[in-house]
Amino acid sequence: MSEQINDGGPAFPAPYNNDGVGMSLRDWFAGQALCGLCMIPNGPRLIPDVVNAAYGIADAMLKARGGAK
Repeated sequence: MSEQINDGGPAFPAPYNNDGVGMSLRDWFAGQALCGLCMIPNGPRLIPDVVNAAYGIADAMLKARGGAK
């Protein structure tokens, strides 16, 4: 059984979205981290490495605020 990752809940809850919750806070954090990662001259370049790094940073941010396991 895989462990469920706490995504921090909705980043921008809006009643007019189809699901009513919008983007998760984890996805928002990963997107913000992605912007920084792309600016590092010798940073990760392979897509799987960049994605893993971005979500790793997002998970660390959620953990720091008490939302990730």
